[in-house]
Amino acid sequence: MKLKIISAVLFTATAIALAGCSAGGSGQDQTASTGGDTSLSSVKESGTLTIGTEGTYRPFSFHSEGSGPLTGYDVEVAEAVAAKLGVKAKFEETQWDGIFAGLEAGRFDVIANQVSITPERTAKYTFSTPYTYSSGVIVVKSDNTAITSFATLAGKTSAQSLTSNWNALATESGANVQAVEGWAQSVALVEQGRVDATVNDKLTYLDYKKQTGAAGLKVAATTTDQSESAFAFAKGSTALADAVDKALEELRTDGTLASISDTYFGADVSQ
Repeated sequence: MKLKIISAVLFTATAIALAGCSAGGSGQDQTASTGGDTSLSSVKESGTLTIGTEGTYRPFSFHSEGSGPLTGYDVEVAEAVAAKLGVKAKFEETQWDGIFAGLEAGRFDVIANQVSITPERTAKYTFSTPYTYSSGVIVVKSDNTAITSFATLAGKTSAQSLTSNWNALATESGANVQAVEGWAQSVALVEQGRVDATVNDKLTYLDYKKQTGAAGLKVAATTTDQSESAFAFAKGSTALADAVDKALEELRTDGTLASISDTYFGADVSQ
């Protein structure tokens, strides 16, 4: 599972570069040509909320069994939001590297793809309220009593992808890092007892636990800081963002978001 929420610097740089290439796109600013915000009225008139997503990012946006229908946590949340708006959800699948350019060019109304909220992105795009919250966790074997905090990682061996921010956190905590390619390899080493721990995103662990049971594993510690992911809109799409916020609040109140969360993570990650 890819860890977008831990690569904000890379993605921000990509978004800035792409924005520069498509500065004249019709979707860049919903108020530029008309002098008024038509973001919501356009969606209502068309009867369709067009949503940019990857379609290859399990468990958020993916095709079941590889070639089945598009599904996932973000997909179901977006479909529920569209239903609240009284329109149909239409998904446009695109690679992450081009997803912001597609938004700016007006190919879709919104991105639903675990877009983490960062200062750099809020300067360029309009965001909904978050619908996903996550933190960093230390995963160890269930019988490990030596690691109970990030401070106690000092001198222990932690399996980490060297390109991730989690590697930086493990290193800062004093761990001896063993390089791996990703989560699958790191968790296997923990399960085999070949390393003491791995630091990763809580959502990654919850997805693994939902899929496999994660027998013999536990979370030893959690970061106090959380990442927040939300729907991203072209800058100035305030009317549509406000309508989506209202829909999300209703979905949170009636338990829909919690139910979707439980389907994919076995826990409520929406608040």
